[in-house]
Amino acid sequence: MKIIPTKIKDVLIIEPDIFEDSRGWFIESCNKKKLAEAGIEIEFIQSNHSFTKKRGTLRGMHFQHHPHSQSKLVRCIKGTILDVVVDLRKNSPTYKKYVAVELTEDNKKQLFIPKGFAHGILTLTDNVEVYYKIDNYYHKQSEGFLNFNDPEINIDWGISNPTLIDRDANAPFLKDIDINF
Repeated sequence: MKIIPTKIKDVLIIEPDIFEDSRGWFIESCNKKKLAEAGIEIEFIQSNHSFTKKRGTLRGMHFQHHPHSQSKLVRCIKGTILDVVVDLRKNSPTYKKYVAVELTEDNKKQLFIPKGFAHGILTLTDNVEVYYKIDNYYHKQSEGFLNFNDPEINIDWGISNPTLIDRDANAPFLKDIDINF
């Protein structure tokens, strides 16, 4: 397992070792000891699995306010996504900066997202499945949304008109959100 830093401290790409033979392949997708060696000392308490039908669908940008914030370990198990995270930690030197990583069923990479980040995915293929682990339970009253097209952050999605649900299309801009990270 290779841990690859990104331009934002604590957001990490986790590249598994892939063992292939005539039967197929095997990967170790999560190893508590190896993650701890990389500074990720959390306990995942829930796994989520999403399916998105159409290419060009954007899910996000979502987060949970403190104290219900969540760290995530995200993997695309079918298709291809652009996984994007925005640093919402006001005292961070990378506040309002983002990281975008392409996760695919073929590269088997995962993205570790610590607490204090908004998270969104853009499907780059049809029939996408995303599987992720979280370290805190969903708390409806703590859910937060950030507009995917916030000019203050200026995410390059590579698409001008993604498919969105109303909640995400009408999400507030960062200047209008009371962030408590």
